[in-house]
Amino acid sequence: MKYVSTRGSDEQLQFLDILLAGLAPDGGLYLPASYPKVCTEQLDRWRNLSYADLAVEILSLYCDDIAVEDLRKIAHQTYTAKVFCHGRQYDDASKIVPLHWLSHDGAAEIGLLSLSNGPTLAFKDMAMQLIGNLFAYALKKQGRQLNILGATSGDTGSAAEYAMRGKADIRVFMLSPAGKMSPFQCAQMYSLQDPNIFNLTIDGVFDDAQDIVKAVSNDLAFKAKHQIGTVNSINWARVIAQVVYYFSGYLQATKNSTEQVSFTVPSGNFGNICAGHIARMMGLPICKLIVATNENDVLDEFFKTGMYRTRKSSETYHTTSPSMDISKASNFERFIFDLLNRDSGRVAELFSQVQVQGGFDLSPQIVPFMQEQFGFYSGRSSHRDRIETIQSVARKYQVVIDPHTADGVKVAKQHLDPGVKMLVLETALPIKFAQTIAQALGHEPDRPSAFDGIEKLPQRVKKMSLDVLQVKQFIEQNT
Repeated sequence: MKYVSTRGSDEQLQFLDILLAGLAPDGGLYLPASYPKVCTEQLDRWRNLSYADLAVEILSLYCDDIAVEDLRKIAHQTYTAKVFCHGRQYDDASKIVPLHWLSHDGAAEIGLLSLSNGPTLAFKDMAMQLIGNLFAYALKKQGRQLNILGATSGDTGSAAEYAMRGKADIRVFMLSPAGKMSPFQCAQMYSLQDPNIFNLTIDGVFDDAQDIVKAVSNDLAFKAKHQIGTVNSINWARVIAQVVYYFSGYLQATKNSTEQVSFTVPSGNFGNICAGHIARMMGLPICKLIVATNENDVLDEFFKTGMYRTRKSSETYHTTSPSMDISKASNFERFIFDLLNRDSGRVAELFSQVQVQGGFDLSPQIVPFMQEQFGFYSGRSSHRDRIETIQSVARKYQVVIDPHTADGVKVAKQHLDPGVKMLVLETALPIKFAQTIAQALGHEPDRPSAFDGIEKLPQRVKKMSLDVLQVKQFIEQNT
C-alpha cells in the first residue's frame, strides 16, 4: 500500500513513513494511492469477529508494512473491555461500540452507535487509543522520539493526552481555545500532571489553533529538528482507525451483506465522516452519508450549494455543541481530492484559493453529483433544535444524549428512507456538557464515578498569544 499527497508530491510512501508525519511536505494530506475493495463475502466472514479482530482485518489492508501479528497485538492491546468500559448502562462494553436502537412502540427508528465508552468519554478515544500504541511501536522500531503538536475544540485534546500520557519518548503540546470548551472538557485536559503533557490556551477559536499547528508543520526545518508529529485528523492513522467502526456498525445493523445502511455524523472538521466516505469507497453498502453541523454551517452550505466558504474567527459562533465550532474543515481536502477525480493540481489550486480568498465555488451542479456518486447529504441544527431533541429523545426513548449527538439525531430525521436503517454516530457522554443537559432536562446527567470532582482538581495550563513563534519557542524550551 502506497500513499500520496492530495497536492501532488511525487513521493509515494508506506504507512510507517506517514504515521508520525501529519501533513505532507507540500502541505497536502496523505491518502492511499487507491482504496482496497471489500466484497460481500469478506463482510460475511467478518460478521462474528470481535472489534479488535475486525480492526486487524481492515487496518492490515492499509498497514501492510506492519507484520500482521504485530498489528494483532496492538489491536488487542487497544480494544479491550477494560479500556472501553465507561459507557451508559445499556451499553455492553465487551462490544466496544455497541449499537443501541431508539425504538418506539416496538419499531426501531434510529440506531445510536455508541462510541463514547473510552477513557475520555468521547468518540476520539476510538482512534486515539490505537494511535498511542501505534506511535509507541513505531518509535521503538525506529529508535526515535516524537513531539506531538495538536489543536482541539474539546475532545481530541483529552483523548490524545490520555492515550499518550506516561509514554516514553513522546511529548504532547496541545493548543485549545480559551473559554470555548465546557468545564468538564477543560478539567479533563488541564488536570493532567504528567510531565510529558503540555496544555496551551490561545485567545481565539479552534481554527486559529489549527492554523498554528499547520504553520509549524509547514516549517519543514523546524519540524525535522524537533521531530514534530500530529494527532489531529490530518493524521491519516486517525482516519483509518475510525473507518473500523463504520464496518462494525454496519455489521451489527444488518443480517446480510447486501443491505444498505445510512449514517448521520455530527461534523465540524470533517475527519469523522471522511472515515465513512472511505468505508463507502471500499465497498461498504452505505446509502447516505449525512453531515450534521451546528450554527457553524460551512459544511452544510457546501453540500447544499457547492460553495466552500470558510469563516473568520470573529464569524465563528460559540455554541452549545462546542466541539463542532469549526469554520475551516481541515480534513475536507481528502474528499475534494476524490471528488475531483484525484486531480492534485486542481486541489492545490483550490486550497491556495482558500488561503487567499477564503473559499471556492464548485457551482450548484456539483451537488447532485456528490449525492449520486458519493452519497453525501447535509443538514444544520441550532441551539433550540438540540435542546428540543435532547428533551424528545429522553421523553420518548428514556435515553439522554449529548448536544452533538442531538444535532445528529435532528438532522438524521430529515433524511430517513423507507427500508434503509439509519445510524447516528454518538460523539460523547452527556456529562461532558452538563450545563446544556441541565438546561434541557432540569438536571445534570449521570457521571461515571471515575470523574467525580474532576473540575475541582488542580489545573496546569499555560496561556499563549496567537503567535506561531511563541509556540515554537515553547516547544524548543521543553524538548
